[in-house]
Amino acid sequence: MQDDPNRIGYEWAAHSVYPKKANENHFRTTIGNKQCTQPYDASIFNISAMSYGALSKTAVTSLNKGAQLGHFAHNTGEGGISEYHLQGGDLIWQIGTGYFGCRDEEGNFSDELFAEKANYPQVKMIELKLSQGAKPGHGGLLPAEKNTPEIAKIRSIKPHTAVHSPSAHTAFTDAEGLMLFLAKMRKMSNGKPVGFKICIGRKDEFIEIVEAMFTTGIYPDFITIDGAEGGTGAAPLEFIDYMGMALSDAIVFVNRTLTQFGIREHIKLMASGKIISAFDMAKAMALGADACYSARGMMFALGCIQALQCDSDKCPVGIATQDKSLYKGLDITDKSVRVANFHKNTLKALAEFIGACGFTNPRDVKPDVFFRRTAHNSNQSLSEIYFPNVSQKSKKETINLN
Repeated sequence: MQDDPNRIGYEWAAHSVYPKKANENHFRTTIGNKQCTQPYDASIFNISAMSYGALSKTAVTSLNKGAQLGHFAHNTGEGGISEYHLQGGDLIWQIGTGYFGCRDEEGNFSDELFAEKANYPQVKMIELKLSQGAKPGHGGLLPAEKNTPEIAKIRSIKPHTAVHSPSAHTAFTDAEGLMLFLAKMRKMSNGKPVGFKICIGRKDEFIEIVEAMFTTGIYPDFITIDGAEGGTGAAPLEFIDYMGMALSDAIVFVNRTLTQFGIREHIKLMASGKIISAFDMAKAMALGADACYSARGMMFALGCIQALQCDSDKCPVGIATQDKSLYKGLDITDKSVRVANFHKNTLKALAEFIGACGFTNPRDVKPDVFFRRTAHNSNQSLSEIYFPNVSQKSKKETINLN
């Protein structure tokens, strides 16, 4: 065994003596509430946000073709929609604080450019990035030497200039403004699902956002919850290690808050942050997620060897580089199939995993079948850890066999 089941922090799932047969072909969810006129039938496992520029053109093309082969979605990342994203796969267009691909010359949000691209048939959903797990509250930087004419055209910026993404959005300044902006994007995209990505930090600010949903009656179709486990080579060390809430805690908090306000039914939750295996997916969905994203898992499928040279432009396997001598070695035909197979086999593993626990659908998996060793002689279920009041009530209702 690769892990020690006796170490504190070890997590495991309780299997059933009556296992079930789950069908991974049914592992999909519809994203889009009553305010959305073009709902999207999404896989519960999709490619997380990674921009062209951070990744090579052959890597992005492979991911998109893999998404097409496997019938799942490919998040563009905040770097805009390139021709390499338009290879047949479904897209989730992510828009960050830089508004790349939909900005005017001053860097402000452009209604005209947004409406044009939002209505591409390949764009199935639109995700507004408020923050990401690896660097919440921190804007990005595109160095001048990486800002080629091609990149500049895609991002609607001037080539050969350093471009700073602000840490905050300029299109709105408060929670109500955020809701109005989401409604505006939904209208301009002719009713496609819109949502936002957030790494939870200050709980009071997220509660204010939910209050704004309740008071305005405007509900995002989805919220992507990014955990602090998320990674990037483009963030200060302090932000990577010490900023933001862990994914499990964040899912529970967001799910509970939406439920308390009585609006959970309108909003799907997508989990992102170091999700690679069937166990990761099952756990996230048991805590309240409706679907999951994976970045590093898809990178492994592309052939990432974790050389830790992502920011050097010298990625030896041609994934995180704009050096043609490196990225031309990435075989698109082979890698796209590998990406599709990773998706397919991860869902197959998920079906086998939840079936062993006695479930036929991921949405039915309960937190009380997952356990964490909290002391050398003690395990607690995730239900006991995250929902103690419910757990105690359940115990009281249990028949006394003593």
